[in-house]
Amino acid sequence: MTALRSFLRSGHSPTLFAAFFYFAFSCAVWVLNGAMAPFLKESFHLSAAQQGLMLSIPIVAGALMRFPLGVLAQYIGRKPATLVEMGLIAVAMVFGLFFVHDFGDLLAMGVLLGIAGASFGVALSLGSGSFPAKHKGLAMGIVGAGNVGTAVSVLVAPPLAQWLGWQAVYGVAAFAILLPMAAMVVFAREPADVNRHASLREHVACLFEGDGWVFSVVYAVTFGGFIGLTSFLPSYYFDQFGASKVQAGQLTMLAAFMGAALRVCGGWLADRWGGIHVLTLVLSVVAASLAGIGFTGRSLLLTTLLMMLCFAALGAGNGALFQLVPLRWPAATAVAGSMIGEIGALGGGLVPSTMGLSRQFLGTYAWGFLAFAALALLVLALLRSMQGRWTRTWAGHGGRARTHAGGAGPWTGGHPPHPQPLAQASQE
Repeated sequence: MTALRSFLRSGHSPTLFAAFFYFAFSCAVWVLNGAMAPFLKESFHLSAAQQGLMLSIPIVAGALMRFPLGVLAQYIGRKPATLVEMGLIAVAMVFGLFFVHDFGDLLAMGVLLGIAGASFGVALSLGSGSFPAKHKGLAMGIVGAGNVGTAVSVLVAPPLAQWLGWQAVYGVAAFAILLPMAAMVVFAREPADVNRHASLREHVACLFEGDGWVFSVVYAVTFGGFIGLTSFLPSYYFDQFGASKVQAGQLTMLAAFMGAALRVCGGWLADRWGGIHVLTLVLSVVAASLAGIGFTGRSLLLTTLLMMLCFAALGAGNGALFQLVPLRWPAATAVAGSMIGEIGALGGGLVPSTMGLSRQFLGTYAWGFLAFAALALLVLALLRSMQGRWTRTWAGHGGRARTHAGGAGPWTGGHPPHPQPLAQASQE
């Protein structure tokens, strides 16, 4: 308890929890079509490939909108940017309530749901902005645990759709968004950790650096896997095991909740053990569990247990990766986080489409799971190849935050220097 109080006092905790609430609600809206996929499939008579496309579009749209929102947040402030975004989400929900009548409208609604998916980088930067470097991993983990909104969505949306009709669920969301908006107005304050007068070129420098792309590829597995599988699983349980629409949501909730809860743990572990070490374990577990699901797809119990293990690793990996971001880009965390989130989340858009194509043309979902497991192993090899240079330049042992006593402070430049002795790096 003493450690928790010390952590909360080191920053502005009301902003932290307002950012969590905002991100949780955004995640819930982002996966609404996935949560209601069995209803939408029956209503629009979707093939497996069409269903995969329908589930992929919100993820891809959300990824593409993240970076523009991050840039906007750098210039008007993160708190105002969240309010602008939530206002647009409310408008999108009204469109869903009144104007979705065919498959084309459904795809357009998927694009609008992407507005909610843009929230990630700004939410994490807002929530962690007033916390010192040694606590940013935990702070970002707490805000990132707003992924629990996906679990709430797959749990609540199906019974609401069964009771009121699937279009009415959008209307409920339009009213409910007033709650996180009110929390943001009343409790949040703008952190003072970003130089508002920095040039756009300085803010987007991470776009032209190899480290940013490596982070993005790792994130494509961790967060891309989390959001892609969350959107896909209600359809998978419904089609593969004959679960009811409500039961499919409940089973998905078990996995999604594990991923959201373990995000905080991942950030906490990364602060102490190192983000690189945590990600090494995460990617190994993800590959093994997905391969297991691919080979044991006939057992509902075993599939659910392996899925929960996979989501726990994915959640921990999300927290660990974003412990590293403020160490690598301390002066442009919001834009760097949005860029990594944008590129990385695009990987999530591939998951439902790949699964749908695997089912439609190969007759089974197994090849989709095995392909994702192979990708996790390739990314693990890439991460290990980068570890040596990272720990010689901007990160401590295993990816922990450096201290002045142990060498250099956080790296504040653009591209890190070539590998060099720690003492030389500390003078720059």
